[in-house]
Amino acid sequence: MKKTILALLCASVGYCTVPGIDVSGYQGNVNWGTVSSAGKEFAYIKATEGTSYTNPYFTQQYNGAYNQGLIRGAYHFAHPDGSGSAQATYFLAHGGGWSGDGVTLPGALDLEYGSTSTCWGVSQATIIKFIHDFSDTYKAKTGRPPVIYTTTDWWKTCTGNSAAFSENPLWIARYSSSVGTLPASWSYQSFWQNTDNSGVGGDGDIWNGSITSLKKFAKGG
Repeated sequence: MKKTILALLCASVGYCTVPGIDVSGYQGNVNWGTVSSAGKEFAYIKATEGTSYTNPYFTQQYNGAYNQGLIRGAYHFAHPDGSGSAQATYFLAHGGGWSGDGVTLPGALDLEYGSTSTCWGVSQATIIKFIHDFSDTYKAKTGRPPVIYTTTDWWKTCTGNSAAFSENPLWIARYSSSVGTLPASWSYQSFWQNTDNSGVGGDGDIWNGSITSLKKFAKGG
């Protein structure tokens, strides 16, 4: 019912945003029926981190979202002090792939603060190279560049506000009433993580467009 109401509202105004969530192993087994009933239309699910960690709940989360009709995709938590190409390969081997079936989002590269250092103890140039290597490897294997998840503060601090990644869709994180100033590579965001409490588990996210455009994006449009 909630999805029907959302679709009618979108049709009446010709445009609307679409709600979703993102989860990791921290959430454990997710009740995707509850997520769907709350009107969420998509989900990003953590698959991997570095080249040694896989989310032990990934299969339940990824397949569960699909079984409830959500468009879903996987994300990789980056360790920019390592190899970008090796991490992309690891991600692809553990659930991070993409296909144009209309229900799979392109993989996302999660770039944020390290546990011991904001920029992982490496230079801006090293981080930029890491992103290029990860993105190039992922695109070579799937045909699509990965989505980049980050905050404006991290991007400015750790890449020097690089403007070299406009090909990659942006998933911006900012818990506020607006997305604020975006990093230099982008003039608009594709996804916005606007809260750390979706109400049904995990973080809350918004697709910057209609459900029709989200489905087109999933297919590769």
